[in-house]
Amino acid sequence: MLKKLRIKFIALNMTTVALVLAVVFTAICVIDYQQSVGRVHNALDAALSHVPGDEMAFRPGGTEGEGSAGAPAQTQAPLPPEIGGRRDGEAVIPVAVYEQAADGTLSAVATRTTASIADDVLAEAGETLRSASDGSGTLDALGLFYAKRQMDGTTYLAFADTSAASGWQSLALTLAGVGVVALAAFFVISLFFSRWALRPVERAWEQQRRFVADASHELKTPLTVILANTSILLEHPERSVASESQWIESTQTEAERMQQLVSDLLLLAQLDAGKDAQGGTLNGSEAFALLDFSDVVEAELLQFESVAFERGVQLGGTVEQQIQVRGDASRLHRLMATLLDNACKYADNGGTVTVTLECAGRAAQLAVHNTGPAIAPDDLPHVFDRFYRADKARTRDEGGYGLGLAIAQEIAEEHGGTISATSFKSAGTTFTVTLPLPPTPTTPAS
Repeated sequence: MLKKLRIKFIALNMTTVALVLAVVFTAICVIDYQQSVGRVHNALDAALSHVPGDEMAFRPGGTEGEGSAGAPAQTQAPLPPEIGGRRDGEAVIPVAVYEQAADGTLSAVATRTTASIADDVLAEAGETLRSASDGSGTLDALGLFYAKRQMDGTTYLAFADTSAASGWQSLALTLAGVGVVALAAFFVISLFFSRWALRPVERAWEQQRRFVADASHELKTPLTVILANTSILLEHPERSVASESQWIESTQTEAERMQQLVSDLLLLAQLDAGKDAQGGTLNGSEAFALLDFSDVVEAELLQFESVAFERGVQLGGTVEQQIQVRGDASRLHRLMATLLDNACKYADNGGTVTVTLECAGRAAQLAVHNTGPAIAPDDLPHVFDRFYRADKARTRDEGGYGLGLAIAQEIAEEHGGTISATSFKSAGTTFTVTLPLPPTPTTPAS
């Protein structure tokens, strides 16, 4: 499923990027084409607008209209395209200007013409535009832009090659190549980021799958025992309850174990829901009240004195007084009880369990230490995983499901704190909880 999700993620990203690039590149090509056509028409209009003045004859050293000795006026030589100066970066466009007679004959206006047209193409263009009204347009069949204008009773035609506005084609090919390279690069990037983005989903999916499998496994055993006990009871309906008390008590024990498991699962679900609703921790929530954490620790120490005595463990501790934190009293009692129960359970015979509570900077630090066998290095990183048990057989015999430390971690994080574990063969095992202290109220200036 995750593989399909990754494929959909990449496909959606690639499609989106391809569409965006296509729209942007198309817009660039259209704008470039429109600007090129505009420059061509501007060149045509500029050529026509100067025709009447350029047609005047001149005589060097004399007045306009006649030569120095009464000779006929000479025609001004054709002007080459102008270059240089401040032209706003516009390219020079070759233009051919013609005067059209009444019979359709075209004669070049040499002073404004910077390009030539083949005779057959010119004849066809003149015939096509002979009856056309003034204006500009394109003769696609001849590959020409044109502009037609009547000035002082004379008709003028100006032509430019359509290649002057074909730069968008090479631009489109360039952008297409850039787009392919960009898509290839983005595909590689998307492939990498899809794995990175979906890694938390994959981890959550695997955790959920393992959680469901573990919960099903834990529920399977008591249900099997209950069904077996019920079957035995149904086989002998004539017997009294007292004679079948063994099966009834076994059924009750397994039902209580199931009830405890379901309660733990519900508590984990509540802690997860609260964390998700607040975007992380619930520290500072209105549901939390200021309480004396020292009293919570001492109360649980008192409760576990009998448990420690029965297991042959010496229980003691050093608790700094009046350490206050913001939190839920019942949850913090559950946290402390879990750590003490775990320490007493795994302390060696005749060993010790030591509890220390003190202030460490702006935090309350609780340490629960027990002597005894160390947790294996391979198991230590997983002690807070749900349903994880390094010694499944012994934990099952003790009545646990591997949820206690997971619940303790969730409670610590719910209160904005942390929990960690260290274990050494010579020193034993220590669980350390750090909870933030509430900010100290400032005294208003007098």
